[in-house]
Amino acid sequence: MQPSEIEALFTRSSGEYLFARWGRPVVPVVFGVDAATLSIVKGAVEAVVALAGHKMAETDAEMGANLMVFFFRDWHELLDVPNLDHLIEGLHDLVVRLDDGGANQYRVFRFDKEGAIRACFAFVRMDAALDEVPAETLALNQAAQMILLWSDTAFAESSPLAVARGVTVLRPEIGDLIRAAYDPVLPAVAHDPSHALRLSARLAAGGVA
Repeated sequence: MQPSEIEALFTRSSGEYLFARWGRPVVPVVFGVDAATLSIVKGAVEAVVALAGHKMAETDAEMGANLMVFFFRDWHELLDVPNLDHLIEGLHDLVVRLDDGGANQYRVFRFDKEGAIRACFAFVRMDAALDEVPAETLALNQAAQMILLWSDTAFAESSPLAVARGVTVLRPEIGDLIRAAYDPVLPAVAHDPSHALRLSARLAAGGVA
């Protein structure tokens, strides 16, 4: 990937370059699915975390679970989730906005004092379009989008996924970029677009092996 392509993936619609990766082990919990789908979602998260060279854990000392994935049919169902309004500031207004906009997914990130990701809340409204998407594809898409703080426009025109021999996988360049982003020599948080040059250099040097 060219530096300009990488920079675009972390440049928000406001024009701000903002990169962040997880600063602690990922502890997922999934709501609103059956046991089979639960296994698929957790498997996708484990695969992407392993790809990044990051870690998972059984529990988070601060929150218990720090990656919460919700599947539901109506945005207003979130208002009935106990204590969710304590975790998501302005939950009611957010629900109204997403419902009015016809959104079918949304993610909220929380950060530690250094700016690294400490929690992610992923919301997936199962509308008619998503009902047609295989569970494995839905799960991998969510896992890919929670592993880094991508731009809010990063995948507006192209998915992070691709189909290879009938199997849905991460696009190779996205997988390589995730691995490079978790290289220990790189910072967990970056605000300067020159960070994209460092990511590009790691890719070019084969630092994703």
